[in-house]
Amino acid sequence: MSLSPLARRRLGAFRAHRRGFYSFWIFLALFLFCLFAEFIANDRPLIIRFDGHWYFPVLQDYSEDSFGKDFMPTEADYADPDLISAITRRGWILWPLIPYHYDSIVHNLPQPAPAPPSLNNLLGTDDQARDVLARVIYGFRISVLFGFTLTAISSVIGIIAGALQGFYGGIVDLLFQRFIEMWSGMPQLYLLIILGSIITPGFFVLLIFLLLFSWMTLTGVVRAEFLRGRNLDYVRAARALGLSDIAVMFRHILPNALVATLTFLPFTLSGSVTILASLDFLGFGLPPGSPSLGELVSEGKNNLQAPWLGITAFVVLGGMLTLLIFIGEAVRDSFDPRKTMS
Repeated sequence: MSLSPLARRRLGAFRAHRRGFYSFWIFLALFLFCLFAEFIANDRPLIIRFDGHWYFPVLQDYSEDSFGKDFMPTEADYADPDLISAITRRGWILWPLIPYHYDSIVHNLPQPAPAPPSLNNLLGTDDQARDVLARVIYGFRISVLFGFTLTAISSVIGIIAGALQGFYGGIVDLLFQRFIEMWSGMPQLYLLIILGSIITPGFFVLLIFLLLFSWMTLTGVVRAEFLRGRNLDYVRAARALGLSDIAVMFRHILPNALVATLTFLPFTLSGSVTILASLDFLGFGLPPGSPSLGELVSEGKNNLQAPWLGITAFVVLGGMLTLLIFIGEAVRDSFDPRKTMS
């Protein structure tokens, strides 16, 4: 399917923004790398070849007696040197690049945790003797997935709300605006503290809670575009031809409104990532022990004698947000009419 001339000009403007273009590919590569975290950082082997049979512990649980009758019929512990020795005598093991899960306890450290970076732990360990690099990989993935999900769902809700406001105007717009003003004034942090005292917040609980407030981010932009577009000649002609309100809204006005909306999405995504890290830092985010960049920031604050924790948190969060901001600048330029005119 060939692109329209306008789409080609926008794509060309995005490529011309070198900083944003390269940031996009760097961010995409990092996200794809962390998306397969279980195959990169895990305390379970990827593949085991034992007595002519194939085993895939990273995908399936096996009992210890699968690798010899001398073992118990309990779940295999691949940190057990006796089990590993029994397997390697009659086969071989392929380990992940980083042989630690995000909650794995690193034993035989040269000094009490937190231990500094070494060949076995490239970014050191935290104060609970967990590998920092493994937690960064898992934390990066969950932060980006949370940010993408929150941004996507809240954008859809916000676009629909703004479209209804702007298209119908009048009493609908007035009542909706008063509701948004009251709802946006709700103390989100206090409500989250109350929620956390009732139930343990998790990924989906936090997502639903933040969705209650984050949908208002794009509502104002879409509302303004619909208020302007509903009186244009081609919209009036479409309504005169008998098209339904939904068809007019989403077929004729929304494509033009999305131009302004899309330029805000990368910045909204960076804000969504920051929200999760902030909540985890304050202790109101994901459950304790979850791979969280915000928890890594908190550990760096609590362990000033281990500067690698704070430095790692700063570099990862700062680098992620910098890439997203650069991508947002490139998207904004690609939709700028002054830079896409033929």
